[in-house]
Amino acid sequence: MATNTAERAGTAEPRAAEPIPHPAREEIELAAVLHALSDPVRLQIVASLAGCEGSPTCGSFNVPVTKSTCTHHFKVLREAGVLHQRQVGTSRLNSLRTADLEARFPGLLNTVLQAARA
Repeated sequence: MATNTAERAGTAEPRAAEPIPHPAREEIELAAVLHALSDPVRLQIVASLAGCEGSPTCGSFNVPVTKSTCTHHFKVLREAGVLHQRQVGTSRLNSLRTADLEARFPGLLNTVLQAARA
């Protein structure tokens, strides 16, 4: 329920989006990363991110799952520390946390991606 005239008129200032939580580099755990990369759809997302320039939106990935399932996969990858998401309007832009993963587990991401391509 609108509490003031501006809100009732639809002219209230939009609230800033809450920051999307990500683990700090030192909090990224091997078991969580391996779990995140063990799913074929999530591995496909990571491989796509590794091979692209920029930060694609969640909806730009061609994956064989529903939108809600795709959202879940991105959440698992983000919470494991595999990718970084940032909110821009109604979209979330995605990028791999390559430097963080390399610092924590040298060679892991490249090894997993090479094995996935084989």
